Amino acid sequence: MTAKRVCVVVGVGPGNGAALARRFAKGGYAVALVARTTETSAPLAKSLEDARAYRCDVTDAASVASTFDAIGREMGPASTLVYNAGSGTWGTVEEIDPAMLEGAFRVNTLGLLLCAQKVIPQMKAHGGGNLVVIGATASRRGAARTAAFAPAKAAQKSLAESMARHLWPQKIHVSLIIVDGVVDLPRTRAFMKDKPDDFFIAPDAVAETAFHLTTQHPSGWSFEVEARPFKETW
Repeated sequence: MTAKRVCVVVGVGPGNGAALARRFAKGGYAVALVARTTETSAPLAKSLEDARAYRCDVTDAASVASTFDAIGREMGPASTLVYNAGSGTWGTVEEIDPAMLEGAFRVNTLGLLLCAQKVIPQMKAHGGGNLVVIGATASRRGAARTAAFAPAKAAQKSLAESMARHLWPQKIHVSLIIVDGVVDLPRTRAFMKDKPDDFFIAPDAVAETAFHLTTQHPSGWSFEVEARPFKETW
């Protein structure tokens, strides 16, 4: 159990998830790093003060329940949840199968519901909290090859908005970051070798936006904000 505020980052990979964990640790939080595997999260947790890595399948209610119960026992109640888990499934309506759509929905939307339901009682018991959802531009439009991804992100966005309308009056700040662009990762760099540095979204910049949302005064809370490179067409 730690005396620090606890931030749970769900979906810790080498990009936004790792950057979010680092930023909240820098901001004075004890950080629970939650991911399907601990390949990235375990070494990262060792490099941060008061951080622990947890393995969790966010599409499975029993896995989520046991993981969040362990976080509560070992670290304390969550005051902030950052939901970064996402399934980038690509294909047209003729290329995807039903399992791809269902899988994208379970990771992006069902997982958010399961995790939120575990932390909301803790936040209410301690007078409030923050819940930040990392979304995508796909939630606003159905591009041809996002036949599975866009509906899942749209459902996630609607769920986040519903939670915000319900939870804001209870002092729980729910917010959504619409990430518009290509995240700077080794695999995206390798795939887009001709692109300059400023084409990509820097994970540290997304993390800074997320951290700022948790510091806003209740009289001026934001719900939906966008994070995109300054040269991105929109």
